[in-house]
Amino acid sequence: MRRVGPRAAAARALAAVAGDGRSLDDALAAEAGACRESDRGLAAEMAYGSVRWHHTLRALAARLLERPLPRREATIAALIEVGLYQLWRLRVPDHAAVGETVRACGELGRPRMRGLVNAVLRRFQRERDQLLETVMTDAEAAWSHPRWLLDALAGDWPAGWQAIAGANNERAPMWVRVNVHRTDAARWRARLPEGVEAVALPGVASALRLSRPLPVEALPGFAAGEVSVQDGAAQLAAPLLGAAPGMRVLDACAAPGGKTVHILESVGGEAALTAVDVDADRLALVGVALERGGYTGELHCGDAADPRPWWDGEPYDRILVDAPCSATGVIRRHPDIKLLRRTGDIARLAARQQALLAALWPLLAPGGRMVYATCSVLRAENAGVIAGFAAAEPGAAVGKPLPDDNIRGLMQADGAGFQLFPGRNGLDGFFYCCIEKPT
Repeated sequence: MRRVGPRAAAARALAAVAGDGRSLDDALAAEAGACRESDRGLAAEMAYGSVRWHHTLRALAARLLERPLPRREATIAALIEVGLYQLWRLRVPDHAAVGETVRACGELGRPRMRGLVNAVLRRFQRERDQLLETVMTDAEAAWSHPRWLLDALAGDWPAGWQAIAGANNERAPMWVRVNVHRTDAARWRARLPEGVEAVALPGVASALRLSRPLPVEALPGFAAGEVSVQDGAAQLAAPLLGAAPGMRVLDACAAPGGKTVHILESVGGEAALTAVDVDADRLALVGVALERGGYTGELHCGDAADPRPWWDGEPYDRILVDAPCSATGVIRRHPDIKLLRRTGDIARLAARQQALLAALWPLLAPGGRMVYATCSVLRAENAGVIAGFAAAEPGAAVGKPLPDDNIRGLMQADGAGFQLFPGRNGLDGFFYCCIEKPT
């Protein structure tokens, strides 16, 4: 692989997301390998930042270019955004941002575009304040979100959509989940490297927010399963499920396994747990997570909406339906969602979510509890899905009060469920609803 600098790698990754619909993680993994190891962190910073602020950067580029670049120059268009991101948002000296970005044209095989890229970036330096003021009059550029998503947020949360969009553009903090059956948060926190602090989440004994990110190998006890990386909002699933030792538990749509392991941690490993996922590669990650934690479970690669091939006929006491969704609550971790999602996806996802609930409800034992969870902030996938399920299953006790008052204080009631918003308490955006089957 030909060696390139971090700006060329970031431009290729952005072009793969914006033009080819690839996930940012996949694109960056493919492109950053061409950088020196010492440059990969900068490549990731510029790729993530350029994707996060793509809608703003694209609007700036449109103002700076005399005419739109042809599609064959998609990588140069992305490189211009990478350059603008450095000048606008990064603490990179202007001369380095311009000079190194122009040099990247050669690394991308487009040396003749150096003059254009240089002119665009120099003009931004001269006219920065005026250009920013002009483009920020457009909501899509001002909030760096696609217009359909801004409209959806404003329709669902007219008093809160701006806070949601603003939080989506922030960097997410690093949360960890302490295995409280093997240690406790206070003892684990005392083992952190010097200079790293941890803040607890009220009502959730396992959750700690770190003052700065650490590589997993630097987390005390990670290899031994004493701690895992998981956002505090995702850590609410296990306590809401309320599994007890000896229960049969189903984790539907289980990959990559964070909630699966947390459920077992909550009962000291004393539950018969089945994990199902339709993606074999992602299901393998559940196995890895279980092995690291020292737990066992029954893994099935299959469609949770069609239990016949994998269900043994015995009902479950607890079912977690961690439904596939738009992931609009975790945009700050995955900014490519703003580029990859389309307005037409939401109805399709809601139909899939309805199908999962309908298929899994018969598997729940009388007196059992099902928890429906998404990492979405769109009501069509959350309160709307639950309302549809309640209408179809009038015997279900939908919208039971949350078992833990402390946890309830983190959420906003919405229909029969509870919504968390991104950024509030440092958490991701999640939705939860508890459903119980009468005895």
